Amino acid sequence: MAETRTPHTPEEAASFRAALAALDMSALWEQDERSVGHRPGAEPAQIWRWEQVEPLITEAIRATSIESADRRVLSLRRPASNSAAQMLTPNLVAALQILMPGEVAPPHRHTMGALRFVMEGDGAETLVDGKACVMEPGDMIITPGWTWHEHVHKGKQRMVWFDGLDVPIHSHLETIRFQPGPARDMAPQLPDAAFAAAGLVPQTKFEGRSYSPLYRYPWATAKAALEATPPSEDGSRILRYTNPTTGGPALDLIDCFLVGLDPGRQTRACRSSATAICVVAEGAGSSKIGEREFAWTKNSIFTVPHGNWTSHRADDKAILFMMTDRDLMHRLGLLTDEFRA
Repeated sequence: MAETRTPHTPEEAASFRAALAALDMSALWEQDERSVGHRPGAEPAQIWRWEQVEPLITEAIRATSIESADRRVLSLRRPASNSAAQMLTPNLVAALQILMPGEVAPPHRHTMGALRFVMEGDGAETLVDGKACVMEPGDMIITPGWTWHEHVHKGKQRMVWFDGLDVPIHSHLETIRFQPGPARDMAPQLPDAAFAAAGLVPQTKFEGRSYSPLYRYPWATAKAALEATPPSEDGSRILRYTNPTTGGPALDLIDCFLVGLDPGRQTRACRSSATAICVVAEGAGSSKIGEREFAWTKNSIFTVPHGNWTSHRADDKAILFMMTDRDLMHRLGLLTDEFRA
């Protein structure tokens, strides 16, 4: 015989909740299902326009020295967050880093993978496990997880670059580790010249590492490859940064692309379970993301949260650098893409 259910009185319900809370428990049926994660398309896009950000970069130089800050970084965050460490997207964080002539950002390493997309300046280098990577506008430099990296500026003008990291993933998995320099126990490196010919890779073990042995992806090379890429039906061109030894993403948990846009053409609207953060490498235009439309120019940064119908339009020829979690979502069996006719 089934047990007769006797509903709680308000006092008994309150006592039950208190007893659950005392044991760090809660009743699932009392939770708003909308509060469990983010509904697709619920997260609004954000934009940081260069004309608004640039004065703050100038002020950041006055506000701190590299000696006291270690890294002069301005983090990008969600509006509701009061924490500089708050993830910008579920799996990615982004920031702007500034280095002045004569400064050195000392070596350290961490389990989080990172990339640097150079926005302005020249004369600086990033050393990755001792391998020198020149930093010029449009270059992408990667510092894979647990590689030693430092930044040295021998030029004459300030350097500004976009930082992208997979911090939220490591935070969720509780795998964050950090080690300050001096650099030591560095892995042996492969010369970039060994990968200079397309379709050819050296027959040598890369010590079992899954990230790309190419730490620097020069802008001139990437732009030339993008321009040689056949356009899709909507006129856009897409180029992926890959690990030449595997054909997969350059970094273990971050996937990067260049998107070329012809002037006056709207790209086909799509939405994805993956999330992207875009830097305008060249040109000007606008993007419709969800219900909002954002105008952008060179060096603007904007987010494309998952589940938002998105399309782009260039006023003149434009190129977007795009950092995403696409490959991670694909490997988890969670990647979905939809297109409007």
